[in-house]
Amino acid sequence: MADMIPQRVFFTKGVGIHKDKLASFELALRSAGIEICNLVYVSSIFPANCKIISRQKGLTLVKPGQITYCVMARNQTDEPNRLVSAAIGLAVPSDNKNYGYLSEHHSFGETARKSGDYAEDLAATMLATTLGIPFDPDLAWDARKQVYKASKYIFKSRRICQSAEGHKNGLWTTVIASAVLLLE
Repeated sequence: MADMIPQRVFFTKGVGIHKDKLASFELALRSAGIEICNLVYVSSIFPANCKIISRQKGLTLVKPGQITYCVMARNQTDEPNRLVSAAIGLAVPSDNKNYGYLSEHHSFGETARKSGDYAEDLAATMLATTLGIPFDPDLAWDARKQVYKASKYIFKSRRICQSAEGHKNGLWTTVIASAVLLLE
């Protein structure tokens, strides 16, 4: 069997609201554009030489029923006005011949910015520890980000996050963020 190493990735997010918990997840998948896929959740390694493509381009490459690998963050609530978020972070070394990290974070009560920062920080920290970059874990994310970028292993990081407040009438509200990994 040939190596099953993804060559491309795109990031997407969505929110769904429905009286049924599963239906709200389906609607979040539709909002993200990946409801036609048979999703297989994978862990946190971002493959070497993997190209980041736009959501728009990525969605043209998936076909109904396709087995599709993804790293997904998901959260849901049926509590009125409860803030939920789901975020994916990415950190890749400047040398794209080496692998990077994807992270997922799902939280309650965090804004999209805070949740996204956390996910990006988590991915960057996992990469930094792999590369042997010294850092102070007590420093704020912005300060650590500068340490990482100043290292000889300068790398890029990013995030995608979806947050929403629980529906005022107690309907299920689901948020998702996903890195969709494409084999071809």
